[in-house]
Amino acid sequence: MPNGHEAGNGGDSQAGAYGLPRFTSTRHGTQRPLGIPTVRDRVVQAAAKIVIEPLFEADFKDCSYGFRPRKSATHALEVIRLVGGRGHRYAVEIDIEKYFDSIDHEKLMRLVERRVSDRRVLKLLRQWLKAGVLAEGRIEGTELGSPQGGVISPLLANIYLNALDVIWERQCRHLGQLVRYADDAVVLCRSRAEAAESLRRLGIIMDRLSLKLHPDKTRIVELGLGKQGFVFLGCYLRIVLSHFKRREYLFRWPSSRAMNRIRARVRELTERRRWAGMKDIRQVIEILDPVLRGWGNYFRTGNASWQFQQVDRYVNQRLVRLLRHVRGWRQRPFELRDWAPARFVSEFGLHRLVGTIRYPGLVNAS
Repeated sequence: MPNGHEAGNGGDSQAGAYGLPRFTSTRHGTQRPLGIPTVRDRVVQAAAKIVIEPLFEADFKDCSYGFRPRKSATHALEVIRLVGGRGHRYAVEIDIEKYFDSIDHEKLMRLVERRVSDRRVLKLLRQWLKAGVLAEGRIEGTELGSPQGGVISPLLANIYLNALDVIWERQCRHLGQLVRYADDAVVLCRSRAEAAESLRRLGIIMDRLSLKLHPDKTRIVELGLGKQGFVFLGCYLRIVLSHFKRREYLFRWPSSRAMNRIRARVRELTERRRWAGMKDIRQVIEILDPVLRGWGNYFRTGNASWQFQQVDRYVNQRLVRLLRHVRGWRQRPFELRDWAPARFVSEFGLHRLVGTIRYPGLVNAS
């Protein structure tokens, strides 16, 4: 299948002019369109975003944190931690079914036209939305959705769901606190009745936007000691009794899926066949460190000490196993003792996750 650069060579086709989407697999085994803009389109989309984003930023609500200047996933998680720790013990998990594939182009453009009147810009946006999908060598038109992968797509997605934020703030704010990161969202409520009413109203709002809540993934979760938790933005959030202050707090740490993914990545980077001709373990550590540092920086503002210990231990095991294979060790415990975790850190610069946790205050959120 050609990539975006190859498509740009055509120049005359719709895909070449406005970006070439392709299909990619999701974690659920289904297929969805992924927009791969050509270099030319990427430059033009970036320029258009710089011009129109400030116009919409003036309208966006504080409950929206995804793909916005000076806002991040950490900010969203911090709001949930603070609100959840102040008596909001019911969470409505919101999952929009096939959101990026279901955006109504006409409704989206009407929302855009409230702030943008330049016909040339509006024409460009329509062309990007309708660029089409290359499937089995054929270009298929797209009447719904905003292809993921384009520079402009996150902004368009936020413009569309800003309607949800506006309605919630005007008519439903008394029911609970809405926290949204792109199409991932949660509403924190004080009672089950408020949570049930929130879920009902969310369904109505989604109908107005021609969207649908996922029936199996949208649910009400009761928070509390011994109760359930929920996953949001890669973190598992649950009420925990603090060992230090003997008070209940809403803690968060990497979800099971996040832990599995970092283990899989470490396993891939320390695969024996990858390093058959390895001369120095520093070669491996230079590749591992950016991965560990990036993953750790995301989760270090939570309560992930135990999970960080697990990952550090796993990394050490993989490095020792790799050394054993490369050097041909056979059941020599005294040699393994020479490769304690501290040695990888002190002598070879391995990034250690333990000790990098910082207090997750909004002042330090990044």
